[in-house]
Amino acid sequence: MSHRREAGNRRRLRTKVGMAAVAGLGSALLLAGPASAQAEQYDRTAATGAEAMNMVVLDNIFIFICAVLVFLMQAGFGLVEAGLTRAKNAANIMMKNLMDVSIGVLMFAFIGWGIAYPGDFNGWIGSAGLWVPGFFSSYLVDVGPEALADDGFYPLAIPVDFFFQAAFAATAATIVSGAVAGRTKFIGYLLYSVVLTGLIYPIVVSWQWGGGFLSSRATGFVDFAGSGLVHMTGGFAALMGAIIIGPRIGKFTADGKPKAMPGHSVPLAITGVFILFIGWFGFNPGSQLQADMAVPVIAVITAFAAAAGAMGAMATSWITMKKPDVSMAGNGLLAGLVAICSGVGEVSAFGALLTGVVAGSIVVLSVLAIERAGIDDPVGAFSVHGVCGAWGLIATGLLATTSPINGAEESAGLFYGGGASLLVTQLIGVVAIAAFVSVAAGALFAGLKAAGLLRVSAEEEIAGLDVSEHGAPGYGPDMLVASSV
Repeated sequence: MSHRREAGNRRRLRTKVGMAAVAGLGSALLLAGPASAQAEQYDRTAATGAEAMNMVVLDNIFIFICAVLVFLMQAGFGLVEAGLTRAKNAANIMMKNLMDVSIGVLMFAFIGWGIAYPGDFNGWIGSAGLWVPGFFSSYLVDVGPEALADDGFYPLAIPVDFFFQAAFAATAATIVSGAVAGRTKFIGYLLYSVVLTGLIYPIVVSWQWGGGFLSSRATGFVDFAGSGLVHMTGGFAALMGAIIIGPRIGKFTADGKPKAMPGHSVPLAITGVFILFIGWFGFNPGSQLQADMAVPVIAVITAFAAAAGAMGAMATSWITMKKPDVSMAGNGLLAGLVAICSGVGEVSAFGALLTGVVAGSIVVLSVLAIERAGIDDPVGAFSVHGVCGAWGLIATGLLATTSPINGAEESAGLFYGGGASLLVTQLIGVVAIAAFVSVAAGALFAGLKAAGLLRVSAEEEIAGLDVSEHGAPGYGPDMLVASSV
């Protein structure tokens, strides 16, 4: 079995899923309590022979398809970022997303994987090492029914496992792209992507999914699909990048008041939001790591949080900005998706709706607050992923109806009689991720700035990065929107 398949570190629901099944959604919504209906799981330990092998194949094909959906999210990120920024930088943004995938896969393979999933090294960081040379030999011995894990779950083949995990690493990296859009040197962004996917993200992942200090706490840290490990990592790296690189030319007046710099295509941005929504049904259900009847329940809970997030953001923008802002509503849907990643295996339908609607409201207020603070984040990357990722971890500590997934002692959330123990653990995770990523990414961006590798010249920024960085515009002359800033 692959070295990361320790029984205590899986992102799987237990034999009974402690959330509302579709048939019980109405009562769960009305009572706002622990789910009365549970999705029963088939006893996999009873399977033998051809049946066991078929289950192995089904699990691996399912996770492979989910990984494809997660990779598709890169297209969604690219469209959201391009649509919400100027047309003169569209090619540059798409190129950065393309390189995040390319660099992310390779760096995570050669360095990141060994750091994220090695076992322990004092509970904080794994022992890095190349595993690629043994890739295919491991595949040959890891797919048979004899590889049944001790806790009764069939394992994933290493290529499938890696494919899925590398998609997550690329997702964490690409979150930063929109926050530094329109003024970043391409070479500097490439170096950032190398360090994020090869070092920073894998270290954070090792703390929980790799068996580190968060997973070993008595009241286990819960982050089913990465509100903290994936989204907070990308979000706080985005914040540090935006702060250190500084705002776009023309974003703020001489006295520091923000000026509107609308993107060039709302239809592109919202199309990207829909693509991300679809991709998230690989992100969250795929994190079950097997094909079972928990998958559709996870999908419904995910959809509830997303829909509530969009509604919450629309209402909040309507109140605060006097109009229901389209881009804010789109970010609200994404905020709900980010927030539910942590507790999707632990909350009821009501918990999902509450998590989502609060995330949608928070993201609008955060975007406005960040702008007033003089930080230029063109797409709201920190607000969506950093702030709402943290809220997702906290929401799990408040709204979890079942015990943590990693097998720790029973500890529901604060609102469901479990006391503050799980909430405290979740808050420790929030602080640890925010502090480490802020320091590591801050040092990285500061180093790039000191080396003259971070920001383009004023002339290049005003002209647009498509031509100066890549030699050709993203749009033809007849489509390019003229812009002086």
